[in-house]
Amino acid sequence: MARLTIRIDFDGNAAFGPGKARLLELIEQTGSLRRAASAMDMSYRRAWLLLREIEALTKTPVVAARTGGKKGGGTALTPTGRVFVDCYRAIEIQAERSVLAQLNRLAGMTKRNPDAPQKRKKVTRNRTPTG
Repeated sequence: MARLTIRIDFDGNAAFGPGKARLLELIEQTGSLRRAASAMDMSYRRAWLLLREIEALTKTPVVAARTGGKKGGGTALTPTGRVFVDCYRAIEIQAERSVLAQLNRLAGMTKRNPDAPQKRKKVTRNRTPTG
């Protein structure tokens, strides 16, 4: 199966793609940048740097610290962060729908075609000398 991966390039060499979107989603799910990074097998520093890249792109915070309480503190997406992820995922869905036939065609071309003539294996026989 083939799948489409979308990366959106912005001015100034900034980009947003599936990794950054997943990081934000995991921050929302886990309530923690550290746990989100761990879920992605990524260092905390790398996750923090990616988060800073996203915030430089949006020019506004995409996460906010939550204060402690019964469950302790954590991190949550801001409305800007949530809208950014939602918009990105909507673009992915629309793009995939629009190219689904071509994706299936490409995927089919990567599979062995049962109607194609098969290469015959060269059979070698051990011949013993007679005589």
